[in-house]
Amino acid sequence: MAVDRPAFRVLGPLEVGPPGRPLRIAGTKSRILLASLLLDANRAVAADHLAEILWPLSRPRSALANLRTYVSSLRAVLGATGGARILARPSGYLFEVPAGQLDVLLFEDLVAGARAAARAGGDAEIRGDAASGTEGGPEAAGRAEDPAGLLDRALALWRGAPLADLPGSPLWDARLESLAGLRLSASEELTVLRMERGRHAEAVAGLRGLLREHPFREDLWGRLMLALDAAGRQAEALDAYAAARRQLVTELGVEPGAGLRRVHADILAGRPAAEAAPPPPVTVPRQLPPDIPDFTGRTGTVSALTRALSRERRPPDGPPAVAVVAGPPGAGKTALAVHCAHAVRRAYPGGQLYLDLGGTAPTPADPGELLAEALRALGTGGAGLPPTTRERSALYRSLLAGRPALVVLDDAADAAQVRPLLPGSGCAVVVTSRRRITELPGALQIDLDALTPAEAEELLGRIAGADRVRREREAAAEILRACDHLPLAVRIAGARLAARPGWPLAVLRRRLADEANRLGELRAGDLEVRGSFDRSYRTLPGDAARAFGALGLLGTRPLPGWVVGAVLGRDRADDVTDALVDANLLRLAGTDALGRPRYLLPGLARCSARELAGGPGGPGGAGGTDALARVLDGWTVLAGSAMARLPTTLFSLAPAGEPRWRPDGETAASLPADPLPWFDAERETLAEAVRLAADAGLAGAAWGLAAALVPYFDLRCHFDEWRSTHRAALEAARRSGDRGGEAAMLRGLAQVGLYQDRYAEAGEMFARSRVIFRELGDARGEAVSICGLGAVDHFRGRHVEALGHFRMALAIFAALEDRGGEAYVRQAVGRVCLVLRDLGRASAWLGGALRLAREIGDPHREACVSMQLGRLHDLAADAEEAMRFQGYALDIFEELGDRHCGAYALQNLGGLQVTRGDRSHASAQLQRSLEIFQQLGDRSGEAAAVQRLGELHRSAGRTGLARDYLHHARALRQELRGGAGGGIRSAACAPPPVR
Repeated sequence: MAVDRPAFRVLGPLEVGPPGRPLRIAGTKSRILLASLLLDANRAVAADHLAEILWPLSRPRSALANLRTYVSSLRAVLGATGGARILARPSGYLFEVPAGQLDVLLFEDLVAGARAAARAGGDAEIRGDAASGTEGGPEAAGRAEDPAGLLDRALALWRGAPLADLPGSPLWDARLESLAGLRLSASEELTVLRMERGRHAEAVAGLRGLLREHPFREDLWGRLMLALDAAGRQAEALDAYAAARRQLVTELGVEPGAGLRRVHADILAGRPAAEAAPPPPVTVPRQLPPDIPDFTGRTGTVSALTRALSRERRPPDGPPAVAVVAGPPGAGKTALAVHCAHAVRRAYPGGQLYLDLGGTAPTPADPGELLAEALRALGTGGAGLPPTTRERSALYRSLLAGRPALVVLDDAADAAQVRPLLPGSGCAVVVTSRRRITELPGALQIDLDALTPAEAEELLGRIAGADRVRREREAAAEILRACDHLPLAVRIAGARLAARPGWPLAVLRRRLADEANRLGELRAGDLEVRGSFDRSYRTLPGDAARAFGALGLLGTRPLPGWVVGAVLGRDRADDVTDALVDANLLRLAGTDALGRPRYLLPGLARCSARELAGGPGGPGGAGGTDALARVLDGWTVLAGSAMARLPTTLFSLAPAGEPRWRPDGETAASLPADPLPWFDAERETLAEAVRLAADAGLAGAAWGLAAALVPYFDLRCHFDEWRSTHRAALEAARRSGDRGGEAAMLRGLAQVGLYQDRYAEAGEMFARSRVIFRELGDARGEAVSICGLGAVDHFRGRHVEALGHFRMALAIFAALEDRGGEAYVRQAVGRVCLVLRDLGRASAWLGGALRLAREIGDPHREACVSMQLGRLHDLAADAEEAMRFQGYALDIFEELGDRHCGAYALQNLGGLQVTRGDRSHASAQLQRSLEIFQQLGDRSGEAAAVQRLGELHRSAGRTGLARDYLHHARALRQELRGGAGGGIRSAACAPPPVR
């Protein structure tokens, strides 16, 4: 037989040059590049394709420049070896080489020549360029050879697994798999030719080699038995059957098939080998959809899934490897499954099956019909199909038991649909589903979510153009956020941009900014996000579908589980919540301050839910308003319960009447004794709930919840949220004609204005609220507003007018027997007297306030009055009593957790210590108060603390430091006088708050 010695060899480790004296090609990247060019020899290979192979995880910006460097190096090393050369093409590079100088091309030509000779029934000539690689040299061109000789030469070119010395690439898989298949079919054809020509010993040797690589191929065992029998070696033929049966039973747990048993029976019966037909060849399905050429990211997930599907760490007789990929609509579940299936498919010579289970279709596919589809792909159809699902499943497992196969079950509805489709030992299964299917024993569970922002940007760049995305990175980021970083939505956005190369990215950004039209914009050809969510919605049970639509009306914040019960009007709805989470429409988003789960409806799911809520049968209209009202009732009940546990709730206002819905007792009882952490955690959600209520026209719910938040906003100095919630609720109250709500919100807004030194605005709003409360006959509300007017007068230096307002309010509170209101007014009058330096009257009023506070058990009011008594003793030059009262107040505030009022007590103590000459302790107290004021945003308190620190440093002779502090204090006061709105006064602690 002629010996072929091509200069370029990839059918084994990569080699170049004469056998035994190969050229040294340094560097793995250079060798991978050469291998890639050789696999596609004499065809142009795109530069982007080569870069993807060289840098599969993260392509550097200099990739194309690096590629040119590697090509240049290869040209220098290869020279004119084998008459080959690397040519540049507009899109990439072409490796030009004579077929006889590359083992892959020579192998394919020799096999083609053998098949042509076999068809012609005799000898054939192979091309001259193939023959030129033989030992005979160019003069051998045109020499005739028989088909068996040509196949012998072709198979002799194989030195092992192709490119065994290099890291693999998924982009090589199709080519290498094609070569492996051609080698196997060439080996089988050579065996047939040898047996036909009586060369049984050679046939036996070739078949034993094939069986070492494919030990479960029963057709090969049958041919081996026939070849041995034909060679007169019946005992060895029967021993071969025993070996085949032993291997099948031991490793796969199945008996030989009917064809192999028939060959065995014929040999036992002594029938001539020629009369015994070998088993028919096994049909090998290759059904995987094409891999995704621009598959992006998911590195860790890809690694975990391919590792689970790998056969390297699993015993051949072990149970099938099963992985379930679950995720929301558009997360790329199928793309991931197909991508990973392509990465491992060479490990499954028994074939690859792909079945669409239609789990999100109106009627999911029947397992029996799916089994029929699979059995036909495996070569069993027509009359061979068993009638029942159980029998088809058993046959399916039997057919796959002897052949390692990979099965992709796409879009499964549930575990019941999947179970009949699980194959037997040695196989692997990837299931994709929008539901979490956790009932399959031993299955790897992969929860697929959105891409990372970097991965999403890379995918958008691959589709729309990386340079284009880099130029408008901010617009690209907003587009990706609108897409929730979901691969389907990102692909559609990229396709739309690619179809409109003249568009700035800002055009699509603006279109996607409108949530009402976002799903309509995310459509390109047959790809659309809306349909993907609609299919999931159709699979939901009734209550879950209603809840999903209603949740879309509740804003963007994560929500506690009780909200699902509220939208349905039920005490508990854990079953509905679980259904939505299992369907990957509702996402678990951590736990709240009560240790309860929080749930989030992601952006695109929320857009879908809002559309569905307004559609036929959805919870929109009156039903949606009722659901929102129940949720707001729940928030108001919880906020009210938490508010009652705050240090002070004086002058809080609430709508009359009982809520229509309350959270279950367990939820309400779980509120902590210290409600501040709960309020801190829920602050943004509660503020958004007020705005949602106002937008929905639920004025009572809007202003009731806004009013319930006032004591917390006051304590934490959250004046922006206070103002925004009250403004929204005020507009809603006015639109609906809710005069009580209008008055309450005016009073609250006036209080914020008072705290921020906007006295004219505050006075006007207090006056308007007073008028409305009087018209409604709400004496308490009127008294509260009058107190506000007194505070405005006090801050403006109109002390006589302030005293008049306070006395008027005191008369109303006394008539109502509101002792808390009375204690507040007595403190306020005492403060005015202190400013007027009327210490006797101040002592009487403050003493009365202190007695009332203690009688009604209001420690916060007691502490506030104690601070004023400390001020009284300071003015009376009784430093010890002044220190005692201020320290007593500080202790109460710290015990109650009121850092804001506590900061004023610290400031007062620091001032007293400065007077006594205790600069060290004074500095510490003032510094602590300054830090608290800065943290809370109280600019008035900050200015006062900085002023006192400056005076302290000046008295200590630290002139430079004093100058800096005093300059800063002056700047803060100028900013406050300039109307910057940063001034904050704690009503009970600094000049009086109206709480």
